[in-house]
Amino acid sequence: MKKISILGSTGSIGTQTLDIISHDPDRYKVVGLSAGSNVDLLIEQAKLFKPELVSMASKSDAEAVQAHLPSSTKVVYGEDGLIEIAAGTDADVVVTAIMGSRGLPATLAAIEAGKTIGLANKETLVTAGHIVMERARQRGVSILPIDSEHSAIFQCLNGENRKSIKQITLTASGGSFRDRSREQLEGVTVNEALNHPNWSMGAKITIDSATMVNKGLEVIEARWLFDVTYDQIDVIIHPESIIHSYVEFTDHSVIAQMGLPDMRVPIQYALSYPERNETPTNRLNLAEIGKLHFREMDFARYPCLKLAFECGRLGHSAPAVFNAANEVAVARFLKGEITFLDIERVLETVVDRHVVIEINDLQMIAEVDAWARQLAESV
Repeated sequence: MKKISILGSTGSIGTQTLDIISHDPDRYKVVGLSAGSNVDLLIEQAKLFKPELVSMASKSDAEAVQAHLPSSTKVVYGEDGLIEIAAGTDADVVVTAIMGSRGLPATLAAIEAGKTIGLANKETLVTAGHIVMERARQRGVSILPIDSEHSAIFQCLNGENRKSIKQITLTASGGSFRDRSREQLEGVTVNEALNHPNWSMGAKITIDSATMVNKGLEVIEARWLFDVTYDQIDVIIHPESIIHSYVEFTDHSVIAQMGLPDMRVPIQYALSYPERNETPTNRLNLAEIGKLHFREMDFARYPCLKLAFECGRLGHSAPAVFNAANEVAVARFLKGEITFLDIERVLETVVDRHVVIEINDLQMIAEVDAWARQLAESV
């Protein structure tokens, strides 16, 4: 039986992970859950899965949760609580499903503790890919991607010589506004932006999909996960989201991973790897779908993706600045403070004003992150 801790159990990936676990209780046991401020859902999850340890973002929320759980369940809070969930249990796998850069210290703590990482927090590698992957190598820890695109690449590379990779292609749905011109993006609403045609995801990642920032973060993440150059990474729009990504090898053979757009498939694969188990998902019927469509990426239409490639190539502090500025810009858009197109303007302004520096530790990342957030709030 595999023991699982989940960082971000009340979010989209966290709840779907628990759905997978609930369908296979003889194979998995939940030992740790962390949440932000969703007290009611965390209480419900804790009562159902009976973890030994739970964590909330604040002390007051932790106290509210503790009042509804047995004394045998330890309740912690804050960043120290996250780290305890990540490294302080006997979990075999730690699923890092927290949105944003908050997940980095806890992920590193889990690596130091020798836990297998089910990585759904792309910002961890975006901001500190060189640090995280080196620590994982030193500790002999496996990092198993949960993003559908990276899981697809991971599966395509099983049994292959990494030196034979010619190109990795990440597919993109195109997001909520894939059929709109830039002129038609003026004045779009938050509700329109949150209406993703294919995937059921949290608010932030859905907005990132519409701006193509999410794909940009995935490009940077792929560079570290698969040890390839940015020249070996391509992005193509695939509206149906059936081919989740594919790899071309030096002999021009192409291996693709396919399936219906359901995050429970890559989640299950990360939990069960190297085995494959049944999932509570539907089967792919290509005859029923009939046709698959593809479009070349238009970087003029999606300037945030172009900016992500540029920041990735600059390296060092640039990706962390890009990520932090985006988190602030998306939050401001969701609150109605700026327009949809202002998101990219904020990103461009912050990146343009940043002087790239070498990053050696988490303190430096925190300082760069704080600088970018402060500027992004004021743009």
